[in-house]
Amino acid sequence: MFGKLKEKLLKTASKITEKIYNKGEAEEVKEKIEPEIKKTESEKTESSKKVEEVKEIKKETTSEEEKKISFFDRFILTRTIKKALKKEIVILEEDIEDILEELEIELLESDVALEVVEKLIENIKKELVGRKISPNDNVEEITINAVKNAIKNILSQEKIDIEEIIKKNKAKGKPTVIVFVGINGTGKTTTIAKLAYKLKQKGYSVVIAAGDTFRAGAIEQLEQHAKNVGVRVIKHKQGADSAAVIYDAIQHAKARGIDVVLADTAGRQATNTNLMEEIKKVVRVTKPDLVIFVGDALTGNDAVYQAEEFNKAVNIDGIILTKIDADAKGGAALSIGYAIGKPILYLGVGQRYEDLIEFDADWMVKKLFGEEEFKFSTEREF
Repeated sequence: MFGKLKEKLLKTASKITEKIYNKGEAEEVKEKIEPEIKKTESEKTESSKKVEEVKEIKKETTSEEEKKISFFDRFILTRTIKKALKKEIVILEEDIEDILEELEIELLESDVALEVVEKLIENIKKELVGRKISPNDNVEEITINAVKNAIKNILSQEKIDIEEIIKKNKAKGKPTVIVFVGINGTGKTTTIAKLAYKLKQKGYSVVIAAGDTFRAGAIEQLEQHAKNVGVRVIKHKQGADSAAVIYDAIQHAKARGIDVVLADTAGRQATNTNLMEEIKKVVRVTKPDLVIFVGDALTGNDAVYQAEEFNKAVNIDGIILTKIDADAKGGAALSIGYAIGKPILYLGVGQRYEDLIEFDADWMVKKLFGEEEFKFSTEREF
């Protein structure tokens, strides 16, 4: 996941680090750790303990093995060669400009939206340009943190707490209504089932409105998902008015004290004027608490463009990105929230009902910089 984006960001941090070292006329330094061996047992570091373990192993090895251990022993006694600045330097824009221009091109190739690329470059400059770095500073840490902070700034949109909205509405005796919009094939129906499953696991009652009355088999598909996760579907005949179906589902929820209405709608291209007018009517009639755009991460900049168009039409409140587990580039995940100024709420990461995780900017930054592994399931439930 995000392999290409991860590679480009780490390469950029590495190049900036090297530039700083060159400007500071860095020299290579070896740090010896033999003195640590002389410390008392309570003061011994992990390194000295390893040396002792090696010595014990050496007693039991053959002459050939001893050569290998001897090399390993020497490797432990001398830490990896590292660089240190000879003098304090100040990072100027000209020092990193060529590296950032290269990053700009590479990010665009990774489907990161232009305005997001420009903002990211600007953020990195703010983090680094004018900064003093002394021989005592950890150059690698400074540069990697600068890029991390720049990314985090892009990803940090105001969060929406769906559970808090549900609780407040429940206290008022009314259901929370969530309408899902997006183009064809992004996984709206499956995402609705996943969210229904998640909310049920947290103790909320849910009903699903089969508002996609146009696509052949859409109602049957939704009914199968609903059966699997144990919730009811409110439906009309194929071709019925979508707003009327969702309205009936809301009345059903009110009458039976159901906490949440999740409303499916037909997939539509933002360029189809008639269908966009229809979704405007749905929102106008049903007055949902949230309108959520469901986008396919694999479509990159197309997902960003579609989100912008739906936002203009119905003012979406948040985003769910699907197929994140298969997304090698990461452009949509990095771009979409910033581009429309709305938060990513969840990420679809597999083909089980539990494979919907809450979006967290810190988690994504760690993922982008290889600090946190996330094992995706290969199981299928639908």
